[in-house]
Amino acid sequence: MLKNMKKTTKSNLITYGMVIAAFIIVQILTATGNISSLLEGLMVPLCIYSILAVSLNLVVGFLGELSLGHAGFMCVGAFTSAFFSKCVQDTITVAPLRFFLALLVGAAAAAVFGIIIGIPVLRLKGDYLAIVTLAFGEIIKNLVNVVWIGRDSNGFHFSMKDVMSLNMETDGQVIVNGPQGITGTPQDATFLAGILLVLVTLFIVTNLVHSRDGRAIMAIRDNRIAAESVGINVTKYKLMAFTISAALAGLAGVLYAHNLSTLTATTNNFGYNQSIMILVFVVLGGIGNIRGSVIAAVVLTLLPELLRGLSDYRMLIYAIVLIVMMLFNWAPKSIEWREKHLAFLKKKKNSPSAASAGADGRKEAR
Repeated sequence: MLKNMKKTTKSNLITYGMVIAAFIIVQILTATGNISSLLEGLMVPLCIYSILAVSLNLVVGFLGELSLGHAGFMCVGAFTSAFFSKCVQDTITVAPLRFFLALLVGAAAAAVFGIIIGIPVLRLKGDYLAIVTLAFGEIIKNLVNVVWIGRDSNGFHFSMKDVMSLNMETDGQVIVNGPQGITGTPQDATFLAGILLVLVTLFIVTNLVHSRDGRAIMAIRDNRIAAESVGINVTKYKLMAFTISAALAGLAGVLYAHNLSTLTATTNNFGYNQSIMILVFVVLGGIGNIRGSVIAAVVLTLLPELLRGLSDYRMLIYAIVLIVMMLFNWAPKSIEWREKHLAFLKKKKNSPSAASAGADGRKEAR
């Protein structure tokens, strides 16, 4: 048990170290002027997609349920936090404090929607669960596009018709402008804030997975009937994983909203395409592999931009990389090759010295 704990801790520290090392390298490249403005602008989106991939892996990889509405929770976190920041922009002038409160608001709102959606939806399985979560994501996106909210001296005004229906005074301000979204959100998101949120997400998910609750969640994934037979509350643990995943997606949404000057709900950023792209990160990085989710999110986000100079072959190379990653992670021959070339690690664990040490330990125990 102690050896397993040490192995788990070591693996987690390696993952944290990779993120911190990437941050330091980017800071050095930025300070020396060796990074383009295009790549510098991609640093916060890389953090956003890493958070989304890790949080979705909690549901898909460890709970074993297929969710296609992850972009919907991101949308909830983005718009609630942007609305909050826009309302308190003149009251709370300290940017870090305002952004921290926006993170709490966005995560809480996404978690509430996770609970509301999770209670009825998690009774479904397989394709039915995927269809309902997909419908949730599309409903949220379309609902945001038909909402107008304004504020004047008389308070807040709400409409689902048009901006003229708000009937505001001359001193009024439109905060949510239907399909045009929210304009003028404070751009408080930074690369440092993104890295810290990635580390928080990794810490939450890794500690949950290796806890008693995490083992219960994985037991449900492996065999629901067997898990129920030993007294595991299936509904409780499924809802726990789903809600935590939704809250973390809400954090990514907050980071996304505060990285843009104008926030709109379109198919590309909060629709079906976004949910599928996050699922691609999870699948290609390895289902149940947290570190792989981060690597896949970074590689597949950077690759199209790095290949932009090869305009004629950019998407072809991107598709080839996707196929190669999938074959490397899932093909039986690839798995066999990895096991063969990593056999020296197993031999080291099963070496005579390790066996003799184990025998000595058993003698002392006797």
